[in-house]
Amino acid sequence: MPVIHPIIRPPSEADSFLLQITTGCSSNTCSFCGAYRDKKFTIKDLPEIIDDIDLMATRDLGVRRVFLMDGDALAVKNKLLLPVLSRLKRSFPRIKRISSYANDYNILSRSAEELKTLSDLGLKLIYIGLESGSQKILDACGKRSTVKGMIETVRKAGEAGIKSSVIALLGLGGRHSSREHAVKTAEAVNAMQPDFLSLLSLMLIPGTPLYESARQGRFIELNPSELLMEMQDILSMLELKRTVFFANHASNYLSLEGRLPGDKNRMLETIKAALEGRKSLRPENSRGL
Repeated sequence: MPVIHPIIRPPSEADSFLLQITTGCSSNTCSFCGAYRDKKFTIKDLPEIIDDIDLMATRDLGVRRVFLMDGDALAVKNKLLLPVLSRLKRSFPRIKRISSYANDYNILSRSAEELKTLSDLGLKLIYIGLESGSQKILDACGKRSTVKGMIETVRKAGEAGIKSSVIALLGLGGRHSSREHAVKTAEAVNAMQPDFLSLLSLMLIPGTPLYESARQGRFIELNPSELLMEMQDILSMLELKRTVFFANHASNYLSLEGRLPGDKNRMLETIKAALEGRKSLRPENSRGL
């Protein structure tokens, strides 16, 4: 069956089989997100999903990774999700990992046994949009998740054998709450100890509530130097034991990646060089979502 666009996926899933089991997002309330504004949330029927798997199996039996779309695939209950995962395992003998975006309430609503079953059937990675470690900022943005819930989600998923890739959004607090955003985000990530951490930069999308706030002067967007300083603040406060760090998304003015804690000082020095003009930034016209 045809995929319903637009398609949103993490950069690391570029080579994955993108299997759409839901459309849109069940929340769709975040003021900064325009991804699913015009896309109704629906859960596809099992026969339609199975048809998509079978069609892909006729084209490529060598699939190693599968990403479940759209923005809220784990809103699907295990009753539907288990036969989907089972079919994927049978159809693609070389499969190594199934992954999905995840909200805290969709993980915490499942029992430890339910999560372990998903893990045993191949769900090995979830992407969690922390966005900010400040509950005040999350509430202002209309995000349904809680910081406490997202911290608990990483722990509970990890105990079931599911790794977590946490995403934070530089600049989400605007100029007035930049320091709070940095401090609280570092605190939350330290409590999570995720397997992967990605820092993206806020890009205002026309038509979203946050874009209108900025247009009316109620939200002041950070400039490139301020975004770099916020990244510097967060990175300097991170106390992670074993996390792969990415800040190489197309939205960022400066591309960084490394392993924490080992590469922390090197990456901080790179940020310092950029702030001092010794390292060039990504041109504005090369940034993107």
